[in-house]
Parts: sequence; structure tokens; C-alpha cells
Amino acid sequence: MLLFLTKMKIVCAISLMSASLLGTSWGSHGGLSSKPPCRPGFSESFYSVFVSRDILQGQSSLKDTTGSSGRVVFEECRDGEAVEFGSHDPSFSVRTEGSSRKEQGEFPGSGRRAPDTPVWENTLKLALVEHTPSPPVTQTTGKEGDSTEPKPQPSIIKFPWKQQQSPSVPRRQKRDWVIPPINVPENSRGPFPQMLVRIRSDQDRDIQIRYSITGAGADQPPTEVYNIDPVAGKMFVTKPLDREERSSYHLRAHAVDMNGNKVENPIDLYIYVIDMNDNRPEFRKQVYNGSVDEGSKPGSYVMKVTANDADDDTTANGMVRYRILSQSPRSAIPNMFTINSETGDIVTVAPGLDRERVSQYTIIVQATDMEGNLNFGLSNTATALIAVTDINDHPPEMTSRTFSGEVLENREDLPVANLTVIDLDQPHTQNWNAVYRIIGGDPSGHFTVRTDPVTNNGVVTVVKPVDYEMNRAFMLNVVVSNQASLASGIPSSPLSTAGVTISVVDVNEPPVFPSNPKVIRFEEGVPAGTTLTTFSANDPDRLRHQTVRYSKMSDPADWLRINNTNGQIVTMAVLDRESIYVKNNVYEATFLAVDTGSPVASGTGTLQIHLLDVNDNAPELQPREAQMCERRRSKGINVTASDADAEPNVGPFVFELPTFPLSVRRNWTISRLDGYYAQLRLRISRLETGVYEVPVIVTDSGNPPLSNRSVIRVKVCPCDENGDCSSVEAVAAAGLGTGAIVAILICIIILLILVLLFVMWMKRKEKERQTKQLLIDPEDDVRDNILKYDEEGGGEEDQDYDLSQLQQPESLDHIITKPTGVRRVDERPMVAESQYPVRPTLPHPGDIGDFINEGLRAADNDPTAPPYDSLLVFDYEGSGSTVGSVSSLNSSSSGEQDYDYLNDWGPRFKKLADMYGGGDED
Repeated sequence: MLLFLTKMKIVCAISLMSASLLGTSWGSHGGLSSKPPCRPGFSESFYSVFVSRDILQGQSSLKDTTGSSGRVVFEECRDGEAVEFGSHDPSFSVRTEGSSRKEQGEFPGSGRRAPDTPVWENTLKLALVEHTPSPPVTQTTGKEGDSTEPKPQPSIIKFPWKQQQSPSVPRRQKRDWVIPPINVPENSRGPFPQMLVRIRSDQDRDIQIRYSITGAGADQPPTEVYNIDPVAGKMFVTKPLDREERSSYHLRAHAVDMNGNKVENPIDLYIYVIDMNDNRPEFRKQVYNGSVDEGSKPGSYVMKVTANDADDDTTANGMVRYRILSQSPRSAIPNMFTINSETGDIVTVAPGLDRERVSQYTIIVQATDMEGNLNFGLSNTATALIAVTDINDHPPEMTSRTFSGEVLENREDLPVANLTVIDLDQPHTQNWNAVYRIIGGDPSGHFTVRTDPVTNNGVVTVVKPVDYEMNRAFMLNVVVSNQASLASGIPSSPLSTAGVTISVVDVNEPPVFPSNPKVIRFEEGVPAGTTLTTFSANDPDRLRHQTVRYSKMSDPADWLRINNTNGQIVTMAVLDRESIYVKNNVYEATFLAVDTGSPVASGTGTLQIHLLDVNDNAPELQPREAQMCERRRSKGINVTASDADAEPNVGPFVFELPTFPLSVRRNWTISRLDGYYAQLRLRISRLETGVYEVPVIVTDSGNPPLSNRSVIRVKVCPCDENGDCSSVEAVAAAGLGTGAIVAILICIIILLILVLLFVMWMKRKEKERQTKQLLIDPEDDVRDNILKYDEEGGGEEDQDYDLSQLQQPESLDHIITKPTGVRRVDERPMVAESQYPVRPTLPHPGDIGDFINEGLRAADNDPTAPPYDSLLVFDYEGSGSTVGSVSSLNSSSSGEQDYDYLNDWGPRFKKLADMYGGGDED
């Protein structure tokens, strides 16, 4: 038997009603009443019905869940007003009471009551079957976990094929087959696998057919959700479904023969997962923070809370409604806020928000699905914290109407009084911060009031020094306000104004110089003892009887003196403008004025003396040295002059050569270039090389003018083709003559020769030290030689020197035979020596040198003296020095010996000269 499915859109036109007529009611807490709100529209999103293929025209095709005649249930929400139903498909019609009936042909169409009224649309799906199917699956959801799961009878879906009909029977035009969707409730408890539908082809009577399904849920992820018996064609679901994970499946059924050949075209199977209320509403945040100004009117928006439900929001399972469970604190007004049940907007419903009483409210908000049905819906809660923001509804108030303080005269930036204030608004905000203003009692601006940022108190501060002699007290009028303006309707407090009494305390003030610094003008050269001015100070303490004394603090050149009683200043030296202590023609000195008060106070004053210039400095020629080529055609020497004076006692200058000596004007000439420069040139054709001192007379332009004779040293030298002195002559021009240069060169050569000789002597000494033989012949030198010791005897043949010469001889014959006067000091005397040898009678400093020379001569002439390089034996030290001791100075038997020569021996012998030289003995 053929089966087909067709669609019909049911259109309802109804006038849009206002929100107040929709049946929404508000509870005391902003929640829903026991009756849910009315929503105009169809009771189902679509209607599915199975009808017989032999249904007649005009017969009802849709039956509701109660089994009555086909009726589309529509909620009007407005009694007494007719609703017009219509159909877009001409094959179907809709009765005015809401039932539909079969028409012929296609049936698209619509109807409405008025052109501007809204339209509600729905879809009717009709499936023609051979037999009467079981009633549609209905579902009633109650409390969480309680659900009734109907067990529908699985239907049989046949593949379409061409039906053979007799010619007498009217032929129906074949249509495309549309399989009705298969509805499967989520969270089914089984048992699994659970059969959903059976698929078969009419050709299974003739051949053996194999069935299969493809698509997501079968052979594509998620796999193994559905399977099919390949022989019987029964399709099963293998596990519970979750609509929130996947709400629908699209499968395709296939029929092939045993060889895999396609028997029927694939048919589409749509499986819809029916939603169950298995998810609670979830708030986006557990704690919401909002704020509202204190004093807000009822209906003021506060904040919004939002909860989401994972269930189908087109059904009651996902429709969330809000209500307020509790408010804390409940003081003042227990129900200060309400919430819109559908949007979650929280607004105020009562006046009286006061931050100073309650600064924050805590509200517990509940969200319930099933359109807020507390008996069947699932709920969840969240917390809303509502902060009451401050407005400037409390003006600052002074704690007293009068305040007082005191200030020392001539002081500034000091606090003198403290003003305390009270403000109930939120601290450290513009509504709380105090601003103070002085509105009277201080016309000169001596005081200001600053705000303490911590305590908000006002600190009266003196910013301009006060004078006790001018004002002994001040009466200030101070007003206080906030940074932010007062809220509308809030009057100012009378305690925002206060009076402040400031007493001025007298102190001993230092003397003050009327003009500081004081400037006077004098010509330089003022002689000592000249009175310049009187530099006196005034004592500000007019009410006290005090005197002032003066002294000098700073006088760099020590030119001035001040009278300590009247401040008269007198010069002690000549004032010189050109002194190093004068800067920019001004000499500056500092003086001190001290009063006799208690405690003592002092003041300083500066005197600036502007010195006027006089022509007291003659000009000086510049430069003092120069060089010039010996030819007249060479370049001249440009000269100028410097003058320590100032204008007009300086240039223009007059340059001229003196008339004496005559050689100056005969050899030289000077010409004026301008008022400050002149040029010195040779008058003769050539001048011998050398250094010449040329006198030049320079005269300034002062009144009277001063002249100065200056000498310029000119080095005349031969020049090369470029007009420059040659190198040798340049050196000579630097101040050295030819003889000096030659002497320097000779000295350098001699120094180099001496260094060379010293190096050669050192090398020779080193060579001699290395090659010198003591007592060994060069032939018998064992160094670097191989000596044979196979022969005995021979002795020390190389020791042929008589070693007795190195020892003290036993006999004294060689000494006795010596000539008179020749004796070695290192020999043992042959006769007993006197302890103190007699000094020569001639007292002359040269006796020591003669003694040494005699010893040297005796050693050179003594044939018995040991060799030069031999070792000397000093085992005998002798009985005493032949020079004698210091005590022997008085051992002379002669009283006529003169020791004055000791004075010629230097400071070390001065003591001996004082002891023995000159004067009478005591």
C-alpha cells in the first residue's frame, strides 16, 4: 500500500494585544502567580498525524490528544474575539472552530482577520497509511525524575514501488515519498536495544533483501547509536539519547539483494530526540554586583540577572522565570526590590534608600524552568549584592561656631588654627571632601584654609607675614562646603559658617636697611679718610626703646670703615677701579646692624660703590716680542696697546718712536694703521741678524693724556723664499745666540762621548772579571779542559809565587833598612809607638791630605809591598791611628797652637772651633 506525507501550514491572524492583557500577573516579590501567563499561539510547534489513504473529502484529518475530531488547539488570551484560521494549501481547509478537513489538490494559502495583525504559523504533516496507526506519543513531565515514557507500537515503512492497478480503477498520480520523523524521548530507561521502526520492501516476497542504514549515529560518529536487522529490517536504538548533546539524526535506509544490487532507492529517516526537563537553570554568575543611588525613586533600574537552561527553550522545559526569595537586611522596608520574572531585571519598588542607614542589600534570586511552575519545574539560586551608592545629601557642619588661634609676626607657612567638621556622606569622596573659603576679615590675604586629606578638618595657615605693629588681631569668617554640589532638595546647614579669631604675637624684629643694596657713585682715586655716605638701618619695633649698632661684615679690599653708632662710612685707602676686587666697575661691601633687644636681632645691608674711571693708567704696548726678516721688503710688525682704564680714557692711541737714541729712527719707522693699531717696519734696506730692542712711545686719549715708553724685542733673521725664518735662525730668534747654540751642541756631543766611554769601561771591567786569573797560568787553566790524573807527583807547579809576602814577616830587617820617612801603615811597627803621635807644628787643613799622599807614595815606592790584586792580611790592627783622637787636641805641649782653621771646615766643626779656636782660656 502506498504511503505519502504532505505538509500544511496553518496561519492564524489575531490582533496584537498589550502586555497588560496577556495575563501576566506580578506577585508581592515580583514572581509569578499560581496561574502561568497566557501566550497566544498554537499548543504545538508542529502536528503529525497518520491518516488513511481512503480519507474522504470533508472528513476531519487531525485529532487532538483526547481523541476528539481533528482540531488545532490555539490559545487566544482574549475572550470573545474571534480568531480566523486558514491554510496555504487548497487541498486542506480549516474550520472556524479549529478542525481541519481534506480538500482536493494542492493547498497552499492563508487567511487573516485584519491586514496589520500578527500571524502565527504552524505545520501539519499528514501521513497516509494502510491501517489506522497507534495514537501519537504524548509526554507528561512532572517533577524532576518523574516521567511517563509511552511505548509506541513501531510502524512499518515500505519502500515505494509502482502498484499494478486494473484499467477500471482510477489511477493516482505517483508522488515523492516523505517519511514522517521518528520521535524518540531522551533519557529513556530501556530496555536496550529498543525497536523504533521496521523497514521493508514489497519485493521481499520475490527475492531475499538485505537492509542497512547509513549516516551520523550509524556508520558515522557518533557510531553504534542505531543499528538495523539486515534481514527483518527492524531498526533499533542502542542506548539512551541526550537531546542537549544531539537533538536530531538524519539516516538513510538502503535495500539491496543478496548480490549487493540496489533494489530500492534509499529513503531518508529523520529521528528527533524529544526533550525532557532534565536540566536545571544555571546562573551565569553565582554572585551579581549592582548598585543604586540612595534616594532613588520606585521603578529605578538596579541590575539584571540571567540564568540559562540547557533544555529546549521552545518548550516549557527551557522557559525560565525569576523571583526573589529573600532580602537582607529587612529593616526599613522589607520588600525594597522586585524582579521581572521573564527578563531578570531588578528594580526598586519602594522609596527610602538611605546609604547612611543601609549601605548594601543582599538578595537571593531563584530561577525556575517550566515557566516558573514550582510544582514541576527545576530551580536554582544566585546572590545579588546591591550597593547603595552615596549622594551628597548631608552638608558638612562645623563642630563649633567659633575657633581661635595665634600667629607670630613675620612668619609664614605655619598653621595657626584647626577647624573641625562633620559630614555623614561616604568618606574620601567628593560628597565628603570639605572645601574651606575665607569670606571676610582678611582683605590683604594673609591667611588661607587648607583641607586635611585624612581628617577633613580645615587648617588655617598664614601665607603672608603679619606685622604686630599694624594688626594685633584678625577676625576671619570661614565657610565650608563639599567638592560635589548638594543633591536636589537638600538645604545648606547653618553650621557651615564659623568665625576664627587670630591673635598676633609680637617678636623682636631685626633692623632693616631702607635701601638694600644701597648704590653710590664716586670717582676712583678718592683718598683715604673721605666720607662716602651714611648707611643706617631702621628698627621695626617702634613700640620698644632699642638702639642699633653697626659693624662691617665683608670688605674684600679693606677700603671702608663704618661708624658703629650712626652708620657713617669713611674710606681707609684709595679706591681703585682697576682693582681685582671691583667687578663691572662696582665694589661691594656688606654691613651688619644689631639691636639691643632680647633676644638680639640683626640685619644685613649691602653697599655698592660704582667707581667712575679716571685716566690713571698709561697704555701698554702689545706685543712685547716679535720677529722680522732682515730685508726691508719683509712684512712689518703690527702693534697695538692695552689700557686698564675705560672709555674715554683709552684709545685712539698715538704710536711714535723716540728721538733718542738716534739709531732707532735711523733703522726703524712706525706708521699708524688706525686709532688702535700701528705697524713697525725697517727703514734701511737690510739689518744684521740679531735681537733688537726698539722703544715705542704710546699715548692714550685721556684728559689729560698719559704716555708710556715701551720696548719691543724684535728678532731679525734671514728668511727663505716664503718670508719665513730658517730653522737655525728661528732658534736664534727665540733668544739664543750662535755661541750659545754651538755650546749646547758641544755639550751634547761631550755627554754622548762620556756615556759611550762609560759603557765601554763597564764592558771591559765585566770582561776582565770573567777572564781574570788569580794564581793559575792560562795554559794550566782547568776550565773547559780535560786533565789527566794518571801521573802522581809534581805538586802544585802553578803555585810559584812566594806566599810569604802575604803574611806578616818574622824579621824586621826589611823595615830597618827602609829609608827614613817611608813606612806602611798596615805593617807592624818595629818600635813601640807613642799613644798619641805628635801632630805637625804647622796647623793647616792640608796636613790630612799630605798624610794620605805620603802613604800613597810610600806604597808605590816600596819594593816589598804585596801585589796589586793580592790578598792583604789585616790580622794586626795596630796600636792606634796616627791621626790621633779628638782628645789629643789638648795634648799639645805647646800652648801656642792655633785652631782657628776649624772655622773653615764648615758647620760640623763649628762646635770644635768654639771650644778651641780663639779666646783666652779659663
